[in-house]
Amino acid sequence: MANIIKQNTFSKYLLWHFIEAPKSILKGWGNYLRFGLNYFSVGLLFKTLFSPWRNYRWFYPKAFDIGKYAEVAFSNLISRVLGFLPRSILIVVSIVFEVLILFAGFFVFIIWFILPVFLILGIYHGIRLSI
Repeated sequence: MANIIKQNTFSKYLLWHFIEAPKSILKGWGNYLRFGLNYFSVGLLFKTLFSPWRNYRWFYPKAFDIGKYAEVAFSNLISRVLGFLPRSILIVVSIVFEVLILFAGFFVFIIWFILPVFLILGIYHGIRLSI
């Protein structure tokens, strides 16, 4: 506690800007990435990727009828394809979302470290223009 009181304002700023704030940025960045995975339910989408659409299933008849067997097999196949398409589209959308969040977070993280340079340049050019 005594060490914090003895620090001057500039060293407190440096500590905050280059140590504490980047930790918070990384934590927020991770939260956004986890949010995307939870929002799109990527794990569940992969588990049920080939499940029938809305659990629509046709059952095979007890008596042997080649026509009915083919009809049920084709209907179940169509139901699984109809389940696969929206799930795969949502998986692709979630991957695009995650990549965008990765780039945005990286951009914010890099810009955060460049901001002091802009501050110093702004002060320098302001003083130069006022002279």
